[in-house]
Amino acid sequence: MSLTVTIRKGTQQDLAAVHALVVELAVYEKAPNEVTNTLEDMQRDGFGGQPIFEFYVADAAEEGIVGIALYYTAYSTWKGKMLFLEDIVVTERVRRQGIGRLLFNAVVKAAQAGNYKRMKWQVLNWNEPAINFYRSIGANLDGEWINCNLTQEQLQQL
Repeated sequence: MSLTVTIRKGTQQDLAAVHALVVELAVYEKAPNEVTNTLEDMQRDGFGGQPIFEFYVADAAEEGIVGIALYYTAYSTWKGKMLFLEDIVVTERVRRQGIGRLLFNAVVKAAQAGNYKRMKWQVLNWNEPAINFYRSIGANLDGEWINCNLTQEQLQQL
């Protein structure tokens, strides 16, 4: 199935489809119960008084939104302003058609236009298709750094 896909900036009206893709990603990453982010959270955090993320959508003429790339600005004490690509998600039935690459390229163009000093993202160590793509574009896959996180409950306990 070949689709006619347009990559465009995401809007508030796209959020229901975006949230559905986030849930699909969680299932793919074997963590279906980990998504606690709600549509209301995304509306507030993406389109409220202080938006903290932006996104692109892959909008297929035949099916509607089939992919997303969500990102935000972060800061490196060494390099300055950097773009953090949180997720690229393409719905499973249309993967392997280059849609992920189109979304990735849109985020790269946003980083270039915003004069970001670095672009960062993460990939699970078992996600071979994504790892192979990132290697093919010459990305540095750094095995040196360890990811650290605190849950909301842990934050409250501290």
